[in-house]
Amino acid sequence: MPTRKRNSTRNRSRAGTVASVLAGTLLLSGCGPADGTKTLTWYINPDAGGQADIAERCTEEAGGAYRIETSLLPSDAASQREQLARRLAAGDSSLDIMSLDPPFIPELAEPGFLAPVPDDVAESTTQNVVEGALAGATWKDELVAIPFWANTQILWYRKSVAEAAGLDMSKPVTWDQLIDAAAEQDKYLGVQGAQAESMTVWVNALVESGGESIIVDPEAPSDEIELALQSPAGLEAARIVSTIGNEGLGGPGLATQDENTSMINFQGDNGSFMVNWPFVWPATNGAVEAGTLDASLIEDIGWGVYPQVTEGEDSAPPLGGISLGVGAASDSPELAYEAIECIVSPENQAEYFVSNGNPPANTEAYEDPRIEEAFPMADTIRESLEQSAPRPQTPFYNEVSTGIQQTWAPPAQVDPKGTPEESTEFIISVLRGEQLL
Repeated sequence: MPTRKRNSTRNRSRAGTVASVLAGTLLLSGCGPADGTKTLTWYINPDAGGQADIAERCTEEAGGAYRIETSLLPSDAASQREQLARRLAAGDSSLDIMSLDPPFIPELAEPGFLAPVPDDVAESTTQNVVEGALAGATWKDELVAIPFWANTQILWYRKSVAEAAGLDMSKPVTWDQLIDAAAEQDKYLGVQGAQAESMTVWVNALVESGGESIIVDPEAPSDEIELALQSPAGLEAARIVSTIGNEGLGGPGLATQDENTSMINFQGDNGSFMVNWPFVWPATNGAVEAGTLDASLIEDIGWGVYPQVTEGEDSAPPLGGISLGVGAASDSPELAYEAIECIVSPENQAEYFVSNGNPPANTEAYEDPRIEEAFPMADTIRESLEQSAPRPQTPFYNEVSTGIQQTWAPPAQVDPKGTPEESTEFIISVLRGEQLL
């Protein structure tokens, strides 16, 4: 991953020209209340109320220096990206704090839409933070956002199926081992095959686990970007996706299968192995408590690190989560970063995991005893985060991701040799303006 520079002298544009033209035309919420306390607006992604609770706690701890109010972003990541990008480009000064999906951070950082992270804030907020989260918050060797929580996929498995297959799940397993085990027992292998962001997540994890990155040089301009989809790692990724699709191992609905659907299949009689996010655990326990699933299911579920592509070589699990950025046009960037230091404290990250199921980016938070009680696989999640790799870090992520979705889905139509070349040509032509998505 890139090295963070604490004392960067890079001159970054802050969209000041646009802000001076359009300031005041959009929603502004920086006006302080009657008592003189500065109000900071935190644009949050939907959750179970955990971010609002943290905002309230940090407001109390601020002692009147600032008040944090939350404003809800759209539910899907693409709409969040579109709304934030448009408002940042317009110089909206209400964007004090933003919950940012890591794949979209370079797109916002490149034109200077994010206020620079002060050196002291970078130092205080990145101690003990997992490498994957740091990579996702970095652009051009510079920390441009602060990791808040960091999600990852792990390997879930039915103990009974793994035992019948003779697999030692105390050690890493490979995709081929899982494919063989599912095929031999006529079970479904839980993957996400829909034409959606989940497909990019899967392909990227396979390529990264094979030792390559989809984009060779993430900082290259759009007309010079080179892709590694035709590398040995890309060809192996296509073979794995194609095999699962063509052999029917993902189940009859694989072409439209998302994370929730694959979880439901995994919980059923045909479940075997599945790659999915930690939400699986509270969701399954909730269904057992509600009486919709048999209690014996819980005892049959195990977990491990994401499957290896090549035996003996560490996998690179998917990275998700949220980092916090400050808008370049914010009236109070210093206060915003002060508030962020409170928001991302290990104590708040631990509380957020326990209450909302979103894993901490800071390893210190995992020392909270409540975490292991609520998520007994917390050590596996933490290990996965240490190995995780972000999706392609590029200002052109939307084009790259959509191009992958349109050429790698459905899995049954993936050609192990032809798809990587087709995908590469399509994405490159889109980036060069020769073709539309």
